[in-house]
Amino acid sequence: MLFDVQHFIDMLPDIWKAFGETLLMIGISLSISLIVGLPLGIILFVTDKGLFWENRFVKGILGFIVNMIRSIPFIILLVALFPLTKLLVGDTIGPIAASVSLSVAGIPFFARLVETSLREIDKGVIEAAIAVGATPWMIVKDVLLPEAKSSVVQGITLTIISLVAYSAMAGIVGGGGIGDLAIRFGYYRYDNTIMIATVVILIIIVQLIQQTGDLIAKTIDKR
Repeated sequence: MLFDVQHFIDMLPDIWKAFGETLLMIGISLSISLIVGLPLGIILFVTDKGLFWENRFVKGILGFIVNMIRSIPFIILLVALFPLTKLLVGDTIGPIAASVSLSVAGIPFFARLVETSLREIDKGVIEAAIAVGATPWMIVKDVLLPEAKSSVVQGITLTIISLVAYSAMAGIVGGGGIGDLAIRFGYYRYDNTIMIATVVILIIIVQLIQQTGDLIAKTIDKR
């Protein structure tokens, strides 16, 4: 049988546990990605040529680091960060440990999305703020972020969806969550029921995240 309903019901406790671990991983890594990625994205933008904090050295160094991390496939990044993960959380297995690699992957991803969102702002708005004597901090707080908020929300949505995909990959090396359940039961034990169930759950999660993000972005977009 391709899908055994009774087996699915019997596995619900494990599925709920895996779902909770996935939410934990995404929650931790998303929080860190937003806290670090937002200011990083702003710095990448305002240090560019022709802007009020133009700095080719800072722009070049940060841009290189961001591009370098983004160019590494997540599964390789996950393994490469085992020493750092061990140092920070004392283990390399489980959702907390996986959150370290997820955060490292999420920060540059979100930072680039923030930078792209800020580039969509009309330069005339920034120049007008400078002309009336606004400080750099005031420009960031009162011009850049309000103008780009809808696009930034869409960036957050894309970041969450990417983290969901990455968290599933983390299951390959014992990261826990839905991906770990799919590997241990669906793949190693040839359990079609669990494989189908985990795929459907991930699809539902992504759809809900995308629709919620689109709704919020549309609601706050006053342009």
